[in-house]
Amino acid sequence: MSTPESIIQNTFGFPGFRPGQKEVIDTLVSGESILAVMPTGAGKSLCYQIPALLFERPTIVISPLVALMDNQVAGLRMNGIKVGCLHSGQSREENIAEWQSVTHGGAKLLYMSPERLMTGRMLSAMKSLNPSMFVIDEAHCVSKWGPAFRPEYADLQRLKDLFPQARVAAFTATADELTRQDIADKLFGGQGRILVQGFDRPNLSLAVSPLRNRSQQLLEFMKETDGQSGIVYCLSRKNTEKFAGVLTAAGYKALPYHAGLSTETRFENQERFMAEDGVVMVATIAFGMGIDKPDIRFVYHMNIPGSLEAFYQEIGRAGRDGQPAVTALCYGLDDIRMRRQFISEDGADSEHQMREHKRLDALLGYAEASGCRRQVLLSYFGEEQEPCGNCDNCISPPEMIDATQPAKAIFSAISQTGQRFGTNHVIAVARGESTDRVVQFSHDKLDAFGRGETFPKPYMQALIRQAVASGTISMDIGRYGALTLEAGALDILADQAKFKCKELARGRTESSARRARKAIEETALSADEQSLLVKLKSLRMEFSREIGKPAFVVFSDATLMDMVAKIPSNREEMLDVSGVGETKFDRYGEAFLEVIKTA
Repeated sequence: MSTPESIIQNTFGFPGFRPGQKEVIDTLVSGESILAVMPTGAGKSLCYQIPALLFERPTIVISPLVALMDNQVAGLRMNGIKVGCLHSGQSREENIAEWQSVTHGGAKLLYMSPERLMTGRMLSAMKSLNPSMFVIDEAHCVSKWGPAFRPEYADLQRLKDLFPQARVAAFTATADELTRQDIADKLFGGQGRILVQGFDRPNLSLAVSPLRNRSQQLLEFMKETDGQSGIVYCLSRKNTEKFAGVLTAAGYKALPYHAGLSTETRFENQERFMAEDGVVMVATIAFGMGIDKPDIRFVYHMNIPGSLEAFYQEIGRAGRDGQPAVTALCYGLDDIRMRRQFISEDGADSEHQMREHKRLDALLGYAEASGCRRQVLLSYFGEEQEPCGNCDNCISPPEMIDATQPAKAIFSAISQTGQRFGTNHVIAVARGESTDRVVQFSHDKLDAFGRGETFPKPYMQALIRQAVASGTISMDIGRYGALTLEAGALDILADQAKFKCKELARGRTESSARRARKAIEETALSADEQSLLVKLKSLRMEFSREIGKPAFVVFSDATLMDMVAKIPSNREEMLDVSGVGETKFDRYGEAFLEVIKTA
């Protein structure tokens, strides 16, 4: 009789469970519903795939992306598992065949999108299937409190009433306490478990750099990545194309990815990113969900994201193999203005807008933190930890200075110009610059004019950025980013408080990248081992092209590394390699053994 232990070893080829997996599996096998919050790379898919193989009736897996479904289905079939998949990228005949593989062919899993599942016709057909379990991936999309709420996901709350006997297994890597409770209430009426494995990814270094010159800072960062694969996130399609061009001109294998490109171009660029070494994807947030590439060595944000949840989810795509990886964020005041504007213009109700402003405030707090960034990040998700030693602030603690004098110069300029002007104009007044606009409004006649003339413009920009992040001053998006004074600024102007801030730090993102690269080099392979790994990857690529799927569907990088470490010489030893199950050995094992023997 099959057990979770026998399935993970014989079918999937892993020696045992990762932390948290067995607890989720046991909960589902016992018949209970669960919301599992597990960090990216923790092996969430096995938590529902193994129970599905033990149940008599089918399991329905609800997934948001066609590419993600296809890759998971391909991976399961490689392991000899019967599985069905319905989506718009297949013909009607193909979808009928996939449906019949579940109704008559013994397939235990059926993948589909929430839109396809929640039609009246499909729900009626589901009644005859009487599923054992519904699996909801990216479950944070269910909640209005989540960072990526989707109405079609919210409709999934009807499943608990339509199929009261079925378990619901919901998975996400990103959900604060309020969001978790809302998901659980919607999906199984609170009558299930919430398991939070943890949010910490200690192998990811964290760094933030204030904006100086985006192109220059990106190229400085890239010098330390040593030709490795990574993602560069941009706020707009235009900048995606621009910075892909900057990197290409500098000799990097950089590809753009955004929703404005054709489906064919997006698919081709994604396939190259997945299959080739050293490709850098320059992308909007349209790219990333469901990307199962374990060796992404860096994620670099050209602009500030919309929330800590979005930021955490995006940096979570790095280092899924457990090896050191770098995450870095570059941002300026214009980012804050644009994000505030996006929130104000998205047509949502005032309550939603207030929530989104608070989410952005939390991310600004992370960006301007003077202490351990990991502590700030994990605290947002309700976790505590000691300083990590793997963020820029831990590696090179910022010096805190008393900036009351220049702050008063800025705050006086804001006040005396009527709290009606943005950053550039306020700085010009404070520094005594007779620009056309300053002269036009006679602001060169103000008492505040020139009070901060000894402070350079970058310093003043950094001071304003930190004052905005701390809530001492605000940006009025309704008036195009006009700076306004809050109570803290008024206290400082009245000499009732001091303003302390970090000095403008430069180059710390690069040191984090260098540190992560050094950590990887410490576990570097010998010349002979590297030569064997190259040959194994070459063989894997041949099989990958043969089946038309990403290379990791054949074997992951971690599996190839384990082959190099163990040098198997026969079937039994190859089955001891992590990620080599019986079906995969039957398909590929002898070919890989031959390469190892002749290397």
